[in-house]
Amino acid sequence: MDILNVQTTAEIELAKEAILEFRTNLEPENVVEQVLEMITSGGFELACIPSDDGTKAAAFVGFRVINMLRTGKMIYIDDLFTFSEYRGRGYAGKLLDYVDQLAVQRGIKSVHLDSGFALHPAHRLYLSKGYFLACHHFAKMMKE
Repeated sequence: MDILNVQTTAEIELAKEAILEFRTNLEPENVVEQVLEMITSGGFELACIPSDDGTKAAAFVGFRVINMLRTGKMIYIDDLFTFSEYRGRGYAGKLLDYVDQLAVQRGIKSVHLDSGFALHPAHRLYLSKGYFLACHHFAKMMKE
């Protein structure tokens, strides 16, 4: 199974359906431009595993390198998604391994991600890949 390091508009188009399935808050008409801007100016990286017929991404991971006082340089995984019809094939695990390999190559000592409380199958995967529960993540929405 090949992992595609997404960088071009055409490659983002390949991943667009999966991105929109996972991030339903996004505007379909703007997502390709948004992702391209994130890649070119925001340090965002996107990788995917193409579907069997090559017409879309079956799974994708989006991540960035962040340098924090608490952790030093780390990779933060923003997004990890596999279409339901491709689950059980190990795609999410392969994408996590891909990010781990990049971290090692770049001399980065940790990889972080947040996961919803009820996503127990994902938690089992993360724990099996060596992740541990490091903290609670708090958020606050600002009123306009």
